[in-house]
Amino acid sequence: MNYKVEILENRKLADPFILEIHYAKRKPSISYLFGMYDNKELIGVISYGSPPSPSLCRGIAGDKNKSKVIELNRLVLKYNRKNEASYLVGQSLKLLPKPKLVVSYADTSQNHLGVVYQATNFIYTGLSDKRKEWRIIGSDKHSKTVCALYDLKTRKNNPDKFALVDRPRKHRYLYILANKTDKKQLLKELNYPIMKYPK
Repeated sequence: MNYKVEILENRKLADPFILEIHYAKRKPSISYLFGMYDNKELIGVISYGSPPSPSLCRGIAGDKNKSKVIELNRLVLKYNRKNEASYLVGQSLKLLPKPKLVVSYADTSQNHLGVVYQATNFIYTGLSDKRKEWRIIGSDKHSKTVCALYDLKTRKNNPDKFALVDRPRKHRYLYILANKTDKKQLLKELNYPIMKYPK
């Protein structure tokens, strides 16, 4: 294997990975996009973008650090062979500007523990908060899609079609991408406890 990770200049190349292979089947906010090649074959993509929740940005390490927060929001591999995921994560982190507080989630509804984040030395900060979200009964459409397509009145007035359900909780991981001095300071300013990895 001859792996190389670099900025994916042609973003359309990532569409089949993000829209077809990844379970969410939708594009997130993307600020940075990297591709992983095996010789000349694109075998993986990873993207980073603004978290959907402004309160999350403030909540991680306070208001003064909110602009540093970025979410690793897609990690998709064509073959997902041994060590490919951790290589892609590790190499892409080196290509991001510093300082950054990188947050990523492992979805418990997909039976994900976040093993790749554990392998790449992310900090584990526990599970996301318990919340409710809107779903179309019998559909796998994401809550954000449902809310974008149907207003609140429509959802509330059609209980045979829409339901407010418990949102699956996610394991939350953080990576502090900074020099030693900044990293030490950011660790002090974290609002989440650092916990043992889930197994």
